[in-house]
Amino acid sequence: MTSSNGQAPARRPDSGLSFVPVGWLIFAMAWSVYGLISAWPVVGASGLPDRVFYLIYGGLVVDIVTILWGLYLLGLVFGRSVRFPRHFTIWQIAIIVGLLVSHAYALTVPEFVFSGQALVITGAEIAIGVLCIYLLRRGSEAQVVYASPEAESPSVVVSVIAALLGIILGAVIGAVGGFFAGSVIAEATDMSCFEGACGYFAVFIGLAGLVIGAIGGGIFAVWRVHRRKRKPVA
Repeated sequence: MTSSNGQAPARRPDSGLSFVPVGWLIFAMAWSVYGLISAWPVVGASGLPDRVFYLIYGGLVVDIVTILWGLYLLGLVFGRSVRFPRHFTIWQIAIIVGLLVSHAYALTVPEFVFSGQALVITGAEIAIGVLCIYLLRRGSEAQVVYASPEAESPSVVVSVIAALLGIILGAVIGAVGGFFAGSVIAEATDMSCFEGACGYFAVFIGLAGLVIGAIGGGIFAVWRVHRRKRKPVA
């Protein structure tokens, strides 16, 4: 778009707040990966009421959707797509609704008791989500930051496939590297192996490496796909 005198209109400088939602998106994805790993030992366990399993499995599904959907949003970010603010807003609203629904359901399960810390964390998640929606509102600086009219981003299918491959490969590399690093640290520090302490330490470092590798691999894969030269818009 040009002004009446033939010059491009001045673009408002960005204060940097438009990137806060991106940081929150990455954090939410990492939190979901942590939730998957934390809840995984419970999968297949016996003796718990069905209502508890429903809540746990529902949380696992939400975490998986959050991660995959988040990778798609990161693809829009790397492509500087004008669709990112709207799609992020839909994602964030879905996350907030999911939090409210899960808490409402948990209130009907007598086996669950909410702690003050859990309520504070949930309240903070909702507050940050609302703030991010406000920062990406129509007419905000985000319209300047997330705009790339010169090129067309890769298709969603390509982004999702690249993200999945990156997650799998990154998780494997991170887990193996983390376990190896944990073993080396345990040996170098003469860590006691009483009751398998050194082994547990190596496994813990391996799990941390798995989380970091999965997130890093997914993000790198999406970034790599969108970094390639894109087709000009007709």
